Amino acid sequence: MAKNHIKTIMSIGFVLLFGLTGFAQMQKAEIKATGLTCSMCSNAINKQLKAMNGVVNVSTDLNTNSFFVAFENNNAITPKMLKDAVEKAGFFIGSLEVVLSPDDLKKKESNYVILDENWKSSTEDTKIKVYDKGYLTHKEFKKMQKTFSKFPTYALDNEEDYHIKRVL
Repeated sequence: MAKNHIKTIMSIGFVLLFGLTGFAQMQKAEIKATGLTCSMCSNAINKQLKAMNGVVNVSTDLNTNSFFVAFENNNAITPKMLKDAVEKAGFFIGSLEVVLSPDDLKKKESNYVILDENWKSSTEDTKIKVYDKGYLTHKEFKKMQKTFSKFPTYALDNEEDYHIKRVL
């Protein structure tokens, strides 16, 4: 009986340990939301973002409808979780940029697909932009579909893969 409990606890620990390393850890994010018309709209998004486990701070720029999010170390937040929070508030993402560490970008198990042909690894934190459906305006996504048509995964509409380019 005790051996079964130990195996169960070890299995759960293994899943938790390796389940959290599946995504590159975001340090900061800048979300530009669409559809906002007043400060009450931004309050709804602000509230959803602040309620997420792993979020340290959220600041807002009402002139650009931008939300600047800072995360705790070792957070497990993904771009999809940010998108879901904004959509739960009743709005959409027009642009999502995040800062990742060089170690996080090198993780083989991360779900980031690099769209830059001349991407050079960096020893510094890197700001990237997500180019998938739901992370751009509809018009910009249509344009990007043509640009990134040579990447077979781009057309799959898989919400677990994030197609990224470095922001210079």
